[in-house]
Amino acid sequence: MVQLVLVGLLAGEEFIVRWGIQPAIRTLPDDAHLRTRIALVKSLKVVVPILMVPALLASVAVLVIAGADDGLGWRIAAMVALVVFVLASFLGTVPINIGVNDWDPTDPPADWKRVVMRWERIDVLRSSAAGVAFVLFAAAVVQMLG
Repeated sequence: MVQLVLVGLLAGEEFIVRWGIQPAIRTLPDDAHLRTRIALVKSLKVVVPILMVPALLASVAVLVIAGADDGLGWRIAAMVALVVFVLASFLGTVPINIGVNDWDPTDPPADWKRVVMRWERIDVLRSSAAGVAFVLFAAAVVQMLG
């Protein structure tokens, strides 16, 4: 249950950022958009790893401990989705966030809007992968209990 809660919290955080916060930020004037994005990056670079690392470790533990019990296929598919989330994070959004962290909102890079659009495209993949992982892990629990 702890693992499912951790993955659920991670998926929920990703869902809110992707489909709640990001669309709202896009509606702000450029200066406010930049200040909000930079503040969000600084905040989430702490929050996301606090959820991601335990969720990943607990998921590996569940996969190993549960073995070939009912729900194995769901758990394997969920782990694949979680790995997609981690890879999209570390290879895609994290490098962008490192750059955004150092932006000056009064003098942003000339291509900042292009960078934001690239981040958002990658974030659709990673937030979707986190949500899919949660749903698949939940399906594995349902199959185990059924």
